[in-house]
Amino acid sequence: MAFKTLPTAAYWLVLPVLLALGNWQLNRADEKQHVLALQAQQANSAELALSASTQDDVQGLRYKKVRLRGHYDVAHQFLLDNQIHAGKAGYFVLTPFVLDDGPKAVLVNRGWLPLTANRSVLPALVFAAVPTAVAGRVNQFPSVGLKLAGAEQPGEGWPSLVQLADSAVLAKKLGYPLFSFQIELDPQAPDGYLRDWHTSTLMLPEQHRAYAWQWFGLAFTLTVLFIVYRLKKQND
Repeated sequence: MAFKTLPTAAYWLVLPVLLALGNWQLNRADEKQHVLALQAQQANSAELALSASTQDDVQGLRYKKVRLRGHYDVAHQFLLDNQIHAGKAGYFVLTPFVLDDGPKAVLVNRGWLPLTANRSVLPALVFAAVPTAVAGRVNQFPSVGLKLAGAEQPGEGWPSLVQLADSAVLAKKLGYPLFSFQIELDPQAPDGYLRDWHTSTLMLPEQHRAYAWQWFGLAFTLTVLFIVYRLKKQND
């Protein structure tokens, strides 16, 4: 009897999983579509002059073009560790930019640097000239897959190595307030490193939808096979 009920039990166990996976992919497609639409909308919007009084709203400002006036705090820079580009490990360089109407500042992501040959030796961070105006776009800080305890705590000295960018924690080390987001330095701006800014959409909406239909297709195939199995059992 148990053998006869096993296919039925397996069907009702597997079918909801396949449907859930398909729906999850459709939801991810909608999320990615929203991100791409937001990026396009903000790219075509007027440039914002960021000031200390600007509302600290990363979701409302995300991908918006901004211009900053002030100065870099070149003596106090952060290296965001474990950043991968083209399969290679490296750092993002986060440099505080103190606004003219400060003392509030914002971290400017000046781009990616590869690891040095000696992991214990941090790269030297230099400026050809220190600008008083910077252009870029607002974005949230890079996320991590697995957050380890203490990852947000910066290392001793300068530049300071950190595994996870938390503006509140970094502000304590700097001694002045920071916005909760980063500015991705314009790719054409000088005094930056490798800048290949893109959205977090590693998979396009169309790809998510294609995967969704694959899951739904498997659910349909499973249902057809189950119906055939039931009809065959009834005729036996």
